[in-house]
Amino acid sequence: MEQPLWLERFINVYEELGTENLTALSTVYHPRITFIDPLHKAEGLKALIERFHFSYENILQCDFDIDHVFQSKDEAAVYWTMTFRHTALNSKQPIIVTGHSHLRAQDDLVIFHRDYLDVGAMIYEHVPFLGIAVRKLKQRAS
Repeated sequence: MEQPLWLERFINVYEELGTENLTALSTVYHPRITFIDPLHKAEGLKALIERFHFSYENILQCDFDIDHVFQSKDEAAVYWTMTFRHTALNSKQPIIVTGHSHLRAQDDLVIFHRDYLDVGAMIYEHVPFLGIAVRKLKQRAS
């Protein structure tokens, strides 16, 4: 099945997204975007771009690889792997996190974006002392 233009543009932007080109987000998101992830919620394009600028402030590098896409009409589930380096986490070494995004489109732009990912694997496990506790909790729960 061929992907609709909105989804193709979204994937292209995220595969190229980095700290130097966050303005590219305005080409794929609707002005009334609702963006939700485990740590944040942003309503509107301006708030979303501000949130990304704030989130990327201490990011040295961030890459997304799109692993799989399910799409039906104006909705999609995009499965991805994010590799990033942060100034204060994991001694600036790469951190790899898998997740997926639920997307809805309107007017050929993404109007709803919700990310599902393991915040422990992304942040908490890489904070000194806290990381040990989080990993032990995960081991006990499994």
